[in-house]
Amino acid sequence: MQQRRLASTSHSVSAIGLGTWQLGADWGDVDEEQARSVLAASVDAGVTLFDTADVYGDGRSETIIGRFLADRPGHTVTVATKMGRRLAQEPGNYTRDNFRAWTDRSRRNLGVDVLDLVQLHCPPTAVIESDATYDALDELVASGAIAAYGVSVETVDQALAAIARPHVTNVQIIVNPFRLKPLEQVLPAAAAAGVAIFARVPLASGLLSGRYTSDTTFAADDHRSYNRDGEAFDRGETFSGVDFETGVAAAGRLAAAVPEGVSLPAATLAWIASRPGVTSVIPGARTPEQARANAAAAELLDDGTDLTAFDDAVTDVYDGMLKAEVHAHW
Repeated sequence: MQQRRLASTSHSVSAIGLGTWQLGADWGDVDEEQARSVLAASVDAGVTLFDTADVYGDGRSETIIGRFLADRPGHTVTVATKMGRRLAQEPGNYTRDNFRAWTDRSRRNLGVDVLDLVQLHCPPTAVIESDATYDALDELVASGAIAAYGVSVETVDQALAAIARPHVTNVQIIVNPFRLKPLEQVLPAAAAAGVAIFARVPLASGLLSGRYTSDTTFAADDHRSYNRDGEAFDRGETFSGVDFETGVAAAGRLAAAVPEGVSLPAATLAWIASRPGVTSVIPGARTPEQARANAAAAELLDDGTDLTAFDDAVTDVYDGMLKAEVHAHW
């Protein structure tokens, strides 16, 4: 597993990390034993980045991670959590006092004195552009509550605004074959500024697993059922904003272009991780088998696998089937 420097910090993180939204809520039920087995499979496969948030299961994801890592003294995992969704996403709620309360709660959940990395959780644009935001975050670093901070964003413009700030360690943004716009400006800007990029929703909420058909259904408490049109949060978080049936068809075309013996999700994860400027890709996993398969995709970065045909197909499919639907929105 490639380990890549996390911007200007002393940490290195794996090219393929683990997103842990599914260990908290909104993807159907995952019990704690199963969650711990996913974490263990990931670490054993070389994963050194867990991405979580204080609202994933109202802190359940953080707490499970904290208990798991406490049982592995000497681990090298960097935990990136997020804050900012415990109240309405209104600029007036992003205050020093709330930042302190949120990070104190995450420290308790994770069982640590200092949080490795805290990201603002897709805040309003006004918060990303405000000097006061970064003054408050700098105070948390100075106080020793957090070691570094970043911003998770929805749009390219938000990413560019965050990258321009001198103490931002990372920007987390959706990057996958269904969401190519960040490749145009965000990745080059981040590389030039020394800011890490975490590519989230890399498999487009499972569409790029290659397992779905137009008849696939999801549980009522799964965001892939209740947020397809943005009823609960930004529509782009579910299937990357792509219409489900269109996405199924697009995934089928991409699957036809993967190298022999390589799965569509493995090709997708390796393709994203190989984009210049991407530090880590953070797919989720509900089972140890999924976790191991995700991590194994990193082997394609070093074993000489030729993804040229897949890269060409990504461009063709995006331009021909998806760009008109998603490019202008995010």
